[in-house]
Amino acid sequence: MTKSICVVGLGYIGLPTAALLANHGYSVLGIDVAPEVVEVINNGNIHIVEPELDAYVAKAVASKQLSASLKAQPADVFILAVPTPFHDGHVPNIDYVIAATRSISGVVKEGDIVILESTSPVGTTEKVEEVLKDEGVDTSSLFIAHCPERVLPGHIMRELVENDRIVGGLTEESGEKVADFYRTFVSGDVLVTDARTAEMAKLTENSFRDVNIAFANELSILCDKFQIDVWELIRLANRHPRVNILQPGTGVGGHCIAVDPWFIVHAGGEDARIIRAAREINDYKTEWVIERILREVMMFTEERGKAPSVACMGLAFKPNIDDLRESPALEVFQALVRDNADVLAVEPNLKRHKSIVLTDYHNAAISADIVVYLVAHNEFKHLKVSGKVLDFCGVTVNR
Repeated sequence: MTKSICVVGLGYIGLPTAALLANHGYSVLGIDVAPEVVEVINNGNIHIVEPELDAYVAKAVASKQLSASLKAQPADVFILAVPTPFHDGHVPNIDYVIAATRSISGVVKEGDIVILESTSPVGTTEKVEEVLKDEGVDTSSLFIAHCPERVLPGHIMRELVENDRIVGGLTEESGEKVADFYRTFVSGDVLVTDARTAEMAKLTENSFRDVNIAFANELSILCDKFQIDVWELIRLANRHPRVNILQPGTGVGGHCIAVDPWFIVHAGGEDARIIRAAREINDYKTEWVIERILREVMMFTEERGKAPSVACMGLAFKPNIDDLRESPALEVFQALVRDNADVLAVEPNLKRHKSIVLTDYHNAAISADIVVYLVAHNEFKHLKVSGKVLDFCGVTVNR
């Protein structure tokens, strides 16, 4: 019977997973390489913004079902939930997965479950087994599987329970064993397949989203050229019973949709043409936004004889969260700073930033000559603005 769980990586997925499991009665040890993260969690607090997570962590720590450490300890289940970024040239980087696997190699024992939750290139779960073998572990007695997270930031605590999960075992027995574990706390269906299919399923889900967002972003660029309101166009086109165009934005960010398609492109080469094109369109949209803002700055300067102040409304990669990973909005802000523009940084989901001075969103909206909506945070939707407005994410639609 599973009693103890070790979660390696206490970020946006690892900490919610650890807290949820602890509140389901498991004894959970969370592992992180950052001493400050371990200290914060052991004090019953959180270091990231996610609705309901603070209550889950506080309760789990108070009941002594959850604790954090810098070093792994023996457990029945090991969950690896570490980042999988890419190197320059969009080459997948699984160094964190390898390091996490090595960190548990000295404490895994016969009959343990090892789960890779990190979104990974196809074949990474096999690499986990290979690393354990290299570290002297008899993997024939372990149950190793991949179970990718598929949650939406802002709704993680609910979706960890309600969403269907895909479990891909290195063996059929491993798949079933790990699926049984997830069924103890997941109300959605738990579907069993092989590890490579599970890895590809997660990459496919995010690539599907990326391709559809790219269509919307390309439409927004074309509509600007044709002097058409893209939001009105999409609203009308979506009245067709078989059309559902997504909303355009500043680009695509985050550690999933902006990254995962490159894993397929890297492995698929010339056969991943649509997926590559979508990534390039969404990356270009951010460059286009920067050019569009700078054009507006130039026009203002020529008309008024002075450079305008520009408020960048939102730095996170999506609405109503504090996550800046791969954020196109942050990229826009940084590009304007490099261009020596007079820029105000606004991110209501952050209390502070180590290198960026943040401005209150009310003050920025009133004081800036040009207000640029980069992220559709709730705080912006009924905001009174004094200057020129550039809306790249639909904040002003249906005001």
